[in-house]
Amino acid sequence: MSRTDLSAEIRDFLSTRRARITPEQAGLPVYGGNRRVKGLRREEVAMLAGVSVDYYVRMERGGLAGASESVLGALADALRLDEAERTHLYALARESGARGTSRRRPAQSAVQPQIQQLLDAMTDAPAWVRNGRHDIVAMNQLARALYSPVLADPRRPANTTRFVYLQAEAAQDFFVDYDRVANDAAAMLRLEAGRNPHDKALIELVGELSTRSELFRRRWASHDVTFHRSGQKRLRHPVVGQLDLDFEGMELASSPGLHLNVYTAAAGTPAADALKLLASWAASQEQLPAETASAVAD
Repeated sequence: MSRTDLSAEIRDFLSTRRARITPEQAGLPVYGGNRRVKGLRREEVAMLAGVSVDYYVRMERGGLAGASESVLGALADALRLDEAERTHLYALARESGARGTSRRRPAQSAVQPQIQQLLDAMTDAPAWVRNGRHDIVAMNQLARALYSPVLADPRRPANTTRFVYLQAEAAQDFFVDYDRVANDAAAMLRLEAGRNPHDKALIELVGELSTRSELFRRRWASHDVTFHRSGQKRLRHPVVGQLDLDFEGMELASSPGLHLNVYTAAAGTPAADALKLLASWAASQEQLPAETASAVAD
């Protein structure tokens, strides 16, 4: 990401955050009924954050370099940023203060053998590992069976966000809550771009999605960011039907940048029965599609 791109990223992120807050929500008086801006004015944000108007204008134009922790915290409070948005703001500030081109370890495309061993030991729950670009880097057998519609695309490594946006018809059949999934996918990718703005493969992925998907362009332009740690995933599998699953996501301590996702269902529920049926179906298949070019199905 160039300095120009970074300045634009900071400007668009801060301006979209202040545009969603009304003066009433911020507890500010409103004088007159004709406001030319959507949401808060710059001077109102500056007042709420306890900084001068000139300083806030410089920050919104990309000048986050040198901003103290207390100033960034006050700005986050003024804009009512959630945890993911605060993380993104601090990442942009760090990048703004970096000298030259920051170099971070490229996103991993494989797991250590002990991680694959861990996945394979989870025989009753679909479990898989992704990197920050949403490449699927490892799965257990049940996850390969569950995500067989995603793996149907021969391109490797399989990438869930590419599937969501570039295989939209299949993705809408697979993800019951497709609109939410699509929004989260773009927001998670935006968060990763703030953390690792010089990841060449990530830049290429965003460029491909922006070129080929109007929906992605709209979602990307919103500058929303989010974590994806836990919740419910509703899937419509072509073999066993709908599964309403609980998921937990966590970063692997031994492999920073890789995230483990595990899907479960409460005992006695239709989803638990469907998972058992899916496991039986997976065992009957001679070979399930692999997630990466080098992966070998169980």
